Amino acid sequence: MEENNNYEHNEELTNENQSENTETITKVTGMYKEWFLDYASYVILERAVPSIEDGFKPVQRRIMHSMKDLDDGRYNKVANIVGHTMQYHPHGDASIGDAMVQMGQKELLIDMQGNWGNILTGDRAAASRYIEARLSKFALDVVFNPKTTEWKMSYDGRRKEPVDLPVKFPMLLAQGAEGIAVGLSTKILPHNFNELIDASIKYLKGRNFTILPDFLTGGIADFTDYKDGKRGGKVRVRAKISALDKKTLVITEVPFGTTTSSLIDSIIKANEKGKIKIKKIEDNTAANVEILVHLPPNVSPDTTIDALYAFTNCESSISPLCCVIEDNKPIFIGVTEILKKSTDFTVDLLKRELEIQLNELEEQWHFSSLERIFIENRIYRDIEEEESWEGVIAAIDKGLQPHIKHLKRAVTEEDIVRLTEIRIKKISKFDIDKAKQHIESLEEKIAEVKNYLANLIEFAIDYFKRLKDTYGKGKERKTEIRIFDDIVATKVVMRNAKLYVNREEGFIGTSLKKDEYVTDCADIDDIIIFREDGTMMVTKVDAKTFVGKGIMHVAVFKKGDKRTVYNMIYKDGVKGPSYMKRFNVTGVTRDKEYDLSNGSKGSKVLYFTANQNGEAEVVTINLRAVGSVKKLKWDLDFADLAIKGRSVRGNLVSKHSIKKIEFKEAGVSTLKPRKIWFDDTVQRLNVDNRGELLGEFKAEDKILIATQSGKIKAVTPDLAMHFEDDMIVLEKWKPNKPLSAIYFDGEKERYYVKRFVVETSGKEEVFISDHDKSKLEIIATDYRPIAEVIFSKRSLEKIEVNFEEFIAVKGIKALGNQLTTDKIKQVNLLESLPYEEPEKEKAEEMEVNDEEVIEDVLPLDVPEITKSKKVFETKEEKAKKALERSIQKKKDTSDDQPTLF
Repeated sequence: MEENNNYEHNEELTNENQSENTETITKVTGMYKEWFLDYASYVILERAVPSIEDGFKPVQRRIMHSMKDLDDGRYNKVANIVGHTMQYHPHGDASIGDAMVQMGQKELLIDMQGNWGNILTGDRAAASRYIEARLSKFALDVVFNPKTTEWKMSYDGRRKEPVDLPVKFPMLLAQGAEGIAVGLSTKILPHNFNELIDASIKYLKGRNFTILPDFLTGGIADFTDYKDGKRGGKVRVRAKISALDKKTLVITEVPFGTTTSSLIDSIIKANEKGKIKIKKIEDNTAANVEILVHLPPNVSPDTTIDALYAFTNCESSISPLCCVIEDNKPIFIGVTEILKKSTDFTVDLLKRELEIQLNELEEQWHFSSLERIFIENRIYRDIEEEESWEGVIAAIDKGLQPHIKHLKRAVTEEDIVRLTEIRIKKISKFDIDKAKQHIESLEEKIAEVKNYLANLIEFAIDYFKRLKDTYGKGKERKTEIRIFDDIVATKVVMRNAKLYVNREEGFIGTSLKKDEYVTDCADIDDIIIFREDGTMMVTKVDAKTFVGKGIMHVAVFKKGDKRTVYNMIYKDGVKGPSYMKRFNVTGVTRDKEYDLSNGSKGSKVLYFTANQNGEAEVVTINLRAVGSVKKLKWDLDFADLAIKGRSVRGNLVSKHSIKKIEFKEAGVSTLKPRKIWFDDTVQRLNVDNRGELLGEFKAEDKILIATQSGKIKAVTPDLAMHFEDDMIVLEKWKPNKPLSAIYFDGEKERYYVKRFVVETSGKEEVFISDHDKSKLEIIATDYRPIAEVIFSKRSLEKIEVNFEEFIAVKGIKALGNQLTTDKIKQVNLLESLPYEEPEKEKAEEMEVNDEEVIEDVLPLDVPEITKSKKVFETKEEKAKKALERSIQKKKDTSDDQPTLF
């Protein structure tokens, strides 16, 4: 019985607990329904997202208001400012301190003293008790005006704080903003101070404008897909990397959102994974970024630069998302609309300030006029016999009536009371002339303010110009605008693995170390495999992969490679005829088998070669002596075949059985010389008809590169090459063509003229003296150039220099002939003298069809570039033009193009 009673008792407890749990769950659901939206709204409106009117989040606005409260021109401890801000901000001191440091690091609103951290290295600021701050002159100028500020009660009802600060500047775009709320986030990139002002002026003038982000960390950025900062846009940012010498790279600017520490960590990780290969890395960053990347021997600096962009934080992508608060609601708009609204707010604030100023001036004029009437007409004597206050007011009012017709408003009792407060001393020393001058000056100021109001847009334009003149110095653009070329990772990755093949069992992979070695490869490479049965496939490199027995050829596959040509002879079926074909493979689907024969069962490849530059060899065909076949042996030249697609059947070789095929002699490339262009926007060579045509290049041809620092070299063109910023000559090298130069010798302090030829290729040489003060004035690559020399002294007449007559062609190390000791202001190249080049043999043209590998996209009669390439436009101008072309090209191109893996 006791056991039964205990059982019943426990059952009752269980039922009670279940009932309580049900009630608790109901209450939580109620909380969620009632409070979650309130919480989300609070986070969005009061913490994470900035207001479109002043560009501040609540914590930032409260920091600025507190700093204004404490402002006396001297620095305040940040801890003191944080404590004062807590009167307005209902959160901890840590959130206020962090927000204040972030604002200070943007170098716009806060004048800092002490260690405020480093945005380049990621070092944190010192504790708030050790650092000090005050408002910058710019902040005092554009952020505050209590007369135009709307106020509200603070969270505890003890103080007043601004609803929005009266900011007369597009502050949100200048500082940028980032925040994560409940259900949404915002990421507004910072823009350049001067460019924002220029855009506001253009908007006020009714002209179109474009604004692009600018980062304090500098670097290079591609804004092709910026999409006005709206959702779905993308900005690609890169570090600025250059080759210090053949074994050292130097990083001088880091991308936005990274630090030197994170950048170095990513480089070390990429090296450990084998993506890149470096010897060591040094961080010499202080006031400016300087990261030295030392390379091991036989590693290309150009390829390593591309690999750093492909596999490390040297390149990153930023996704902007412009979300702001307007009328207590989050909205998603673009930066162009934000700037327009901000400019409109500024114009409205300027108007309100002018109206307040006009009202104050008119009040001053009104009372000064009353005061003059009151004293000049001795109205104060009329109150001597009055015994009551009402009588005094009535007497003064009666005395003023005959003289107030010119006043702009009626006289109030408050005006009369103010007149009674005038001191006897002021009445006794009253000067009528000074009073008239004061009233006239007020009238001039009133007329001036009315003129500003009548021409409000011009006044606003002048206001923005004043801001730029006063605060714009030192705020030039730091981020270079450029169109990035897409780096193909497989082309720049370090070949850190070895590929092996087991032909009998049909396996390839990097772990088959006991089998046949094929080539070095990377873990992101694709491998192309040809088998004896005439099938082909492409697969991802792996430790061990079965690809089928009878492997004939294995290599690393290069997508889009049009210069690798495959020569093949195969037998169609068991007893069928033999065919020969030439084809290339530019794009396939990974892990799909392709039949290169005619599709008959039992087909077999009799001869196969892979030619890197389209070579066409000669082979000997030997037939079996069967029946009445008379011709059993003859030669075949693959050069007689056109390069077609991989799926064509090919040309008939023989209907009879082939005994064997012998290689007879190597052929030459049947491809035309490659036409190479230089795209100045991305500073890269290409074969895609982008930029300036440099000429047609055979395997032995070189390009000539000269820089403003006096360095020159002739090298084999490589599409992965990087070029110095001071490059002034880029053209096809003609070994016998002389180069002409005028330069200043720093040691001898005089100008020289020299003519020389570059005798060796692949070696960089200096053709001016190596003194620190030596300077190249001009270099000409025409055969018979003429230069105009203008001297700094106005008394000296300009002269013309005929290089051909002035000096003979000498060695590159020769000093040259002295031109002058007088200081030269400018050297201009004039039209060169006529010169006819000797005719050269044209490259052999091959008859091709649509699928043949031909690089030419322009007519053959395009003249070669012979004049030196010079850069006259700024990089920003060229990048912006290229950006416009790129955007237009994207609009004109369909997005429905199929892509292969």
